[in-house]
Amino acid sequence: MRFANRSLDPAVRKMLGEANKDGIETVWDRFELQQPQCGFGLLGICCRNCIQGPCRIDPFGNGPQKGVCGAGADLIVARNLLRSVVGGTAAHADHAYEAAEALYLAATGKAPYEIKDEAKLKSVAAKLGIETAGKDKNELAREVAETAFADFANHGTSPMKWLTATAPQERVETWGKLGVLPRNPDREIRTAMHQTGMGVDSDPVNLILSAVKLGLVDGYGGLHLATDIQDILFGTPAPVVSEANLGVLKADHVNIVIHGHVPLLSEKIVEWAKKLADEARAAGASGIQLSGICCTGNEVLMRQGVPVANNFLAQELAITTGVVDAMVVDVQCIMPSLADISACYHTKLISTMPIAKLPGAQHIPFETDKVDETARQIVRTAIEAFKNRDPQKVNVPDEKSRVIAGFSVEAIVGALSKIDSEAPLKPLVDNIANGNVLGACAVVGCNNAKVIQDSFHVTMVKELLKNNVLVVATGCAAHALGKAGFLTPEAAEKYAGDTLKAVLTAVGNAAGLNAPLPPVLHMGSCVDNSRIGDLVSALAGYLKVAVKDLPIAASAPEYQHEKAIAIGTWAVSLGVFTHLGVVPPVLGSKQVATILTSEPVESLLGGKFYVETDPVKAAEGIIAHIKDKRAKLGI
Repeated sequence: MRFANRSLDPAVRKMLGEANKDGIETVWDRFELQQPQCGFGLLGICCRNCIQGPCRIDPFGNGPQKGVCGAGADLIVARNLLRSVVGGTAAHADHAYEAAEALYLAATGKAPYEIKDEAKLKSVAAKLGIETAGKDKNELAREVAETAFADFANHGTSPMKWLTATAPQERVETWGKLGVLPRNPDREIRTAMHQTGMGVDSDPVNLILSAVKLGLVDGYGGLHLATDIQDILFGTPAPVVSEANLGVLKADHVNIVIHGHVPLLSEKIVEWAKKLADEARAAGASGIQLSGICCTGNEVLMRQGVPVANNFLAQELAITTGVVDAMVVDVQCIMPSLADISACYHTKLISTMPIAKLPGAQHIPFETDKVDETARQIVRTAIEAFKNRDPQKVNVPDEKSRVIAGFSVEAIVGALSKIDSEAPLKPLVDNIANGNVLGACAVVGCNNAKVIQDSFHVTMVKELLKNNVLVVATGCAAHALGKAGFLTPEAAEKYAGDTLKAVLTAVGNAAGLNAPLPPVLHMGSCVDNSRIGDLVSALAGYLKVAVKDLPIAASAPEYQHEKAIAIGTWAVSLGVFTHLGVVPPVLGSKQVATILTSEPVESLLGGKFYVETDPVKAAEGIIAHIKDKRAKLGI
């Protein structure tokens, strides 16, 4: 099948054909032009950390074995790894800080957001040790925001409050013994950049320990902080029915695609799209259709039911349908090529954040206190663009799938409570203990042009499900599985092993669905990996064991971003066996590669990385790990 070597998604393959006919260059074309990619970079043995370089180590031992400063392969790889974790952590910490600032401004009446989940607000405040009695929601929200700010302003030696309030105590004690408890996200990021500079740290082991510390910053000063605050502001997700794939775009509607990772503006665009629907109809459209790409898409999917257009690799192809009137981007995973492609169509590409401008795009700045004006201007810009569509360029593929999304921890516990209101986790634990559910795996992360789009996600998950492994998903992985039909009750019938199917059916019926739960539970965006952390921590607490003892695993089958490396480092530190489907750039150092994947690191942290590029073999490795954990628990 044409373009089968690029994507598993039939809609993407169709649009690749159209893009090819129109002379549109896509991410896959650029990937092919990069071949062969730099072998030194793939192995992680290229250093540009000072102006004496770039320096390269000969992996075959015939050429240079040290850089100009004397750094060998182990040091160069370890420094590069830490810098990648720093980059991913900085992205999530910056996102979290934006959320905290929005909460503070909302609480003090300086931003037009309403605090929608007072129960989550009180829950978070209680965990942080904030007295909740007798306080209105704005006063309490202000104190929660100030606690977040205090973490970013911590000049002492005490660890981050958000970490000690939300991480399992056993993990906090372990991290304390290793000396990796972070104090202040900004301080740890700054220190790590200093540490990796020329002539500072030359101990690969010490650098890897710093990567662990930055992974904890990512997990608690980034992921957890952002998720908690966004739930407070916009509501904790509950299951919602929607659709996924390019077929959600509507030729007779004004189409606005929301792309990026931060929902502070996109939530308001949803609001204003409803308010301005009559203006769209006056312009000749049947209405306004919103859809999402990447994790901004996940955010508005799980809270507002907004459908998903596609995931990372297909962002350019949404524009080639000819019906996207505006693509609105915030931060992270935005391809610079979008400006070139939108120039070939009527599409208005709109950048919104001061750190994410694109030459050729229209910049409509997001300012928290003026967010309503910004959202209204964006929607009206899309309506005006609709009038300039070229009917000859309209080509929307039919493919789309029904999805059920929005399984927050609260929603999962709520469904289980229909079976046992006194101990909601007991039904799940009992079914793990008796083997009906073999274990669980979190499938997360991106797409990567090195992998046929979505193929690793889909192939591996099929293997896991038929072996009765429950799957939870976030990020672009969740999009991939949604497009492929795994986020529906019907998928339980089609893909789940008999005993897993029985459990999903019992819970689904008890929850009033009159159908099984989906065998893959959509838990949200990249930052919502914190929800998975909360769920496994709750299971460990209920069983009175450490997270590292649970029959669980995580997998990033097609990851591409530094954020995924930071998230994976946090997961390993939490005690989770973590699979990577793309080889990380560390093979130039036997020492670093061994540390990341070996038993010694598992004995220290409870988790380790497992690298396997074949999806079936990856599933087999994950299942073997789950069975080993079950045996050690005696179940």
